Amino acid sequence: MLQRQLFDDAADAGPAGADQLRLTWVPLAREIRLFLAEDPTLLWARLEAAAGQRLPPPYWASAWAGGQALARYLLDNPHVVAGRRVLDFASGSGLVAIAASMAGAASVTANDIDPYATTAISLNAVVNAVELTSTVDDLLDSTVVDVDLVLAGDALYNPELAQRVLPFLGRLADQGVQVLVGDPGRGHCALDRLEPVASYHRTKLGTAEDSLIDCTQVLTLLPSR
Repeated sequence: MLQRQLFDDAADAGPAGADQLRLTWVPLAREIRLFLAEDPTLLWARLEAAAGQRLPPPYWASAWAGGQALARYLLDNPHVVAGRRVLDFASGSGLVAIAASMAGAASVTANDIDPYATTAISLNAVVNAVELTSTVDDLLDSTVVDVDLVLAGDALYNPELAQRVLPFLGRLADQGVQVLVGDPGRGHCALDRLEPVASYHRTKLGTAEDSLIDCTQVLTLLPSR
């Protein structure tokens, strides 16, 4: 399988090119290592050439600022997840799901519609010695999710996606599910029901486009009144 071979190559000894993956410590969550790309654009081009078809961007190959902040928050506040059933929505690399498992969640499901992401999640979980389940289901039209806590780290990265994700998260909050969002101020989560619970001030959090971000927040989504 192409996805698995990609990570097998990254695990081999020797220097990695800019279009390959390497195991990397997460800047804001140094307890966690992930398979990440030095240059995701070059990696994307190589993956498309190997697959012979268009592929979605490899968002799973970066540790995004919103996900890093949410992971840090969970590791510092394990009572938030301890003993709870957790869904990490749009999980990407699995960073937030891994943090939730490390913090003592009863169960963790990492969801992402990209098959490469689910492979990354599974292997990153092994590297970090945690147990979780990964799924590729598109949950955005769902009305019921059987969990206690939903995590969304940097899942609002463009207006079109935010327009679908926020109603989904809102429905869950209205059903009594706790929802936490990690967002570095991309400008797509202007919802009066989002209330900040933590802020992290740090630049150069891994990706080139996030290098100038100096504040990333964790927010809770309140039920509608």
